[in-house]
Amino acid sequence: MAFSSPAFSSVSSFISIVPEKFSGTGKPNLLVRGCLSTNYEKQSVSLDNDTDFRSNLLKHLKYPIGHPSFAEDIHVEHARKLKAFKHMLSRVRKDSFEGLAIIDAVQRLGIDYHFQEEIQQIIRRQYVISATYPFQHHYLQEIPLRFRLLRQEGYNVPTDMFNKFINKDGKFKQRVREDINSLMGLYEASQLCIGGEDVLDEARQFSSKLLNQSMSHLDPYQAKVVRNTLLYPYHRSSARWWKDLGLAKKLEFAREQPLKWYIWSMACLTDANLSWQRIELTKPISFIYIIDDIFDVYGTLDELTIFTEIVNRWDHAAIDQLPDYMKICFKVLDDITNEISYKVYKEHGFNPVHSLRKAWSSLCNAFLVEAKWFASENMPKAEEYLKNGIISSGVHVVLVHIFFLLGQNVTKETVELIDNNPGIISSTATILRLWDDLGSAKDENQEGKDGSYVHYYMKEHQGSIVQAAEEHAMSKISDAWKCLNKECLSPNPFPASFTRASLNLARMVPLMYSYDDKQRLPSLEEYIKSLLFENEEPTRGVY
Repeated sequence: MAFSSPAFSSVSSFISIVPEKFSGTGKPNLLVRGCLSTNYEKQSVSLDNDTDFRSNLLKHLKYPIGHPSFAEDIHVEHARKLKAFKHMLSRVRKDSFEGLAIIDAVQRLGIDYHFQEEIQQIIRRQYVISATYPFQHHYLQEIPLRFRLLRQEGYNVPTDMFNKFINKDGKFKQRVREDINSLMGLYEASQLCIGGEDVLDEARQFSSKLLNQSMSHLDPYQAKVVRNTLLYPYHRSSARWWKDLGLAKKLEFAREQPLKWYIWSMACLTDANLSWQRIELTKPISFIYIIDDIFDVYGTLDELTIFTEIVNRWDHAAIDQLPDYMKICFKVLDDITNEISYKVYKEHGFNPVHSLRKAWSSLCNAFLVEAKWFASENMPKAEEYLKNGIISSGVHVVLVHIFFLLGQNVTKETVELIDNNPGIISSTATILRLWDDLGSAKDENQEGKDGSYVHYYMKEHQGSIVQAAEEHAMSKISDAWKCLNKECLSPNPFPASFTRASLNLARMVPLMYSYDDKQRLPSLEEYIKSLLFENEEPTRGVY
C-alpha cells in the first residue's frame, strides 16, 4: 500500500513551496514552523533543542536574554517570517490541492490563527469548486480533505462527492483500499458526519477496519501514524496533541487543580489575542469544580437545598442561614460574576449578569437533583440521569461565559438561545458527561458517592455486562458528535469564534477524563507538557 502521513504529506507540500532561505537549516521541522527557528550571523538556532537551551542560545545571539534588543530582534525576525509566509500563501492557487494541504499543515501545527484571512480566501474558493464541479477531482486524497476543511469552517457541503469512491455495487473501489492516505483521509472526513449520512458512516467503518488491518505489515513509524489517526482524529482532538503522543516521558506530578482549570481555558480559547478572556474563564471553571465538591462531598442535603435557593434568588440577605464555607463560596461567586459582567460590559457594551446568574442557578439545581437521588437511594433511569447530567456537567456555565467574553453577535435572540441550553451546548455537554462517566477513576475523594450513566444503564438492563454498557455510551457519544457537527454548520446564529470554542471543549474531553489505573491522566499530562513546556512558538503562549 502507498503510505505517507496526511500531516507530513501536507507538510511536504508546505515545504516544497517555501523559499529555502525561510530557514537557516532547511530542516522540515524548522521550516514549517516559521518563527520557530532563528538565524543570527548565519548560524541557525533550533528551538527544538531541549538541552540547556538558554546557554546554547546565548552563544549565537548578539544580546543577552533580558536585553531589550534581544526581544526586539526576536519580534522583528518573527514578523518578517510571518510576512514572507503570508505573501507566499496569498499567491498559492486558491483552487489547488496544494492550498488545501497547506491549510491542513498550519492547522495541525497550531499556527493557523496567523493566516486566517489567507485561509478563508482559499476556503471560499474551494467551496465554489465543490458546489460547481463536485466530481472533477484528480487526487484520491483531495475529496476527503476538501470536505473536512469545508465542514470544519461551517460549510454544509453534501456527501455526494464521495460517490467517486463507490463502485456500481455500492462498495468502495479497490484503489481506495490500497491507498493508506486515502483511507486516513476518509476516516478523518467521516468524523464530521451530522447524522443520516450513510456514506460517511460506511466510510468510517470501512476505513477504520482496513487501517487497523494495515498496521500489522507497516513499519513501526507508519503504524504509529495510522494508530494516532484512529485514536485521535483531527476534528475530535486538540491541536499539538497528536504529534507528541508517546514520545515524551510521563510527567511525575500530582493532580494540580489550578493547572487543570486553566488548561480548560487554554484549550477552549486558543487565539493568542484572547489572554484576558482565558484568565477570566478560569474563574467560573474553578467554581464549577468547587461547587461540585461541595454538593458531592461536604454539604448536607439541608445545607445544599438552602444554598441552591439562595443562588436561585441570588439573595445576599439570606446567606446567614449557611455554614461559613458556603457563605464564603457564595460571596466569592457573586464577586466573580459581577467582575466578569463589568469587564464584558466595559469591553463589549453588554451586561451579561442576568444570564450568568441564571446559568449558575441551573447548575446548582442540577447538582441538587443528584444529591437528592443519592440521599434517598431512589436511583434514576439512565436517560433521566443523562438529561440532568448534561446540565450538571458545567458545560452550559462555561459556554455561556465564553459567549459573553467573546462578545460577538450578542443580540436579544442569541442571548435567549444561549440562556436555554441550545443544541451546540447540550451536544457538547453530552460528550463531556458520558466521557466523564466512562473514566476509570472513582471520582477523586468522593468514595463512590457519584453515579454514572454506565451504572444506571446496567441497573436498568439487568444481565447486561459492563462492556455492552460502555459500548452503548460510546455510541451515544458518537451521536452527540454528529449533533455538534450539524450545529456548527452555517447558517447558525452563533459566531465562528463561539462554535470553535464549543468544538475545542469537546475535543479536550478525552484528555481530561481518560484515567489510568493509578487515577491519573497520562494523556492530559502529555498534553500539558507539549503545550506548556515543549511549545517552541512564543506567540502561542499564555499571555
